[in-house]
Amino acid sequence: MGEDGSVTSAPQRPDGPTPTPRLIATDLDGTLLRDDKSVSLRTVAALAAAEEAGIEVFFVTGRPARWMDVVSDHVHGHGLAICANGAAVVDLHAGREFVQVRALPRATALTVVETLRAAAPGTSFAVEMTTGINYEPLYPPFFQDPGAHVATAEKLLEEEADDTAAPVLKLLAHHAELAPDEFLALARSAAGGYASITRSSPTALLEISGLGVSKASTLELCCAERGISPAEVVAFGDMPNDVEMLRWAGTSYAMGNAHPDVIAAASGRTVANNEDGVAVVIERILAERAAHQG
Repeated sequence: MGEDGSVTSAPQRPDGPTPTPRLIATDLDGTLLRDDKSVSLRTVAALAAAEEAGIEVFFVTGRPARWMDVVSDHVHGHGLAICANGAAVVDLHAGREFVQVRALPRATALTVVETLRAAAPGTSFAVEMTTGINYEPLYPPFFQDPGAHVATAEKLLEEEADDTAAPVLKLLAHHAELAPDEFLALARSAAGGYASITRSSPTALLEISGLGVSKASTLELCCAERGISPAEVVAFGDMPNDVEMLRWAGTSYAMGNAHPDVIAAASGRTVANNEDGVAVVIERILAERAAHQG
């Protein structure tokens, strides 16, 4: 999903020696996955080698749990993944069971809908819940979710507003005319006080989570449970929804195809996703570790 000229030469490493991490955190689309949504054999081998060396690997993605089959065979050990930009931690070894949910309150989501309708007329919405996605008639349909319910966002958020309602993981907002970064800036200005707003799509599609919920904040919680500090984490990403995570991690890499904001946030840069940029760095980390131990 690159928005910048791809890097095809050797990765630009952070200053100083690359530390041996205890945990690797990687985005999926545009980062670990190639553009055809596959995981290359080289990347599969690198992930397995990292785990064998005692380095935990966390997939940290904007994807919902139901779209994690592409990597479910490649998560080892703990089996956990962070989904929906930090709104959920799921166990891929237990059929994508939700381990933790950081929901967007429905009342807050309704406030954001009202605010963005006023700030950016023509915005259409979808509601991502633990049970699946539902969306408005004008929202671009997700053909991967044929069972979705179609209604206004207000109806989707209000019709099950009791304590038994499925938690809302994130609100999605689409605009057919605004440029992606323009829409993001506008939405953050208008509604950023109510929720966390980011994007990972090349189109003007925003992802809206509970205030303070991000890939970074949920990764921090998962690391704290394991006694892992930011300095012991290496992170990879390519789009604005990765920025906080890359800033939080002690060592971070923007992909060669990354958005300019991601390049500015990361401490290093690797080659593009189609050239296995994550695997390139993991291989180097393991080689340096072996040389040091030797």
